[in-house]
Amino acid sequence: MSRPRASLRTAVVWEVLREALHRRAKAAGRESLDVLDTGGGSGHFAVPVASLGHRVTVVDPSPNALFALERRTAEEGVADRVRGVQGDAHGLFDVAERGGYDVVLFHGVLEYVDDPAEGLRNATAALRPEGGTLSVLAAGLGGAVLARALAGHFTEAHQALTNPEGRWGSGDPVPRRFTPDQLTALVADTGLEVGAVHGVRVFTDLVPGALVDTEPGALEALAQLETAAAELPAFHAVATQLHVLAEVR
Repeated sequence: MSRPRASLRTAVVWEVLREALHRRAKAAGRESLDVLDTGGGSGHFAVPVASLGHRVTVVDPSPNALFALERRTAEEGVADRVRGVQGDAHGLFDVAERGGYDVVLFHGVLEYVDDPAEGLRNATAALRPEGGTLSVLAAGLGGAVLARALAGHFTEAHQALTNPEGRWGSGDPVPRRFTPDQLTALVADTGLEVGAVHGVRVFTDLVPGALVDTEPGALEALAQLETAAAELPAFHAVATQLHVLAEVR
C-alpha cells in the first residue's frame, strides 16, 4: 500500500510510539492506557493513539486547534476517548493530573516554551511514579544547518550553527533547536532513563518532491531509508527532528 508523502514526516515516530504503547500496556497489565498529549493540537498523534483503544487528554493553548481536534475525533469515531483542554506546559497541572498518566507525549513543545527544563520537569511529573513513558520530539540543529546550506543560504547556515539557540536569523520561525546531546541531557536531567534516540526526517525534507512523486516506488523506498537511518547515531546529527523515549526508573 502506498502512503502519502506527508506521512513520512512522522512515520518513524509513530512506529516507535506504537511499540512503546504496547510495551507500556503489557507492563501495566492493562489494555487501555491514560495518555497525555501536551501541545497535541488537532490530534495528529492523539487520534491514532485513541484508535488503539487508549484514553487521551490533549493540552494545547490554541482554541482553534482544540476545535479542529473535536471535529477530527468525531469524524474518526474516537470522541469518547479523547478530551481536549486549553493550557500549556508551564501551567500543565492547572488542567492535567499530576502523576496520572502512563504515557506523556511532548512533541513540538520544547522549541517554543520559555523554559525547556521546566517544561520537561512538568511532563515527567505527569507520569505515574510506578512506571511511565515519555516521548519527546524536538527540532534538530543539524537538519536546519544542512537545509540552509543546501539551499545556498550559507550565511544563515553558519549563523544557525553558531547561534546558542540554533536560529538562522530574525525570520527563523523556530525559537530554538537542539543537538542530540543537548536533548538527551535535558531529558536525563529529569531523572528519567533515556531508552532510545531517533533521527526524524533525515532525508525527507531534502529530497525534491518531484522526484519522489514521479519515480515509481520512490516514496516507499524513501520511507524504508528513513526507518533504517533513524536509529543510527551517525544520522542523528543531521536530522530535522530528534525523538527521545524515556522511562520512569
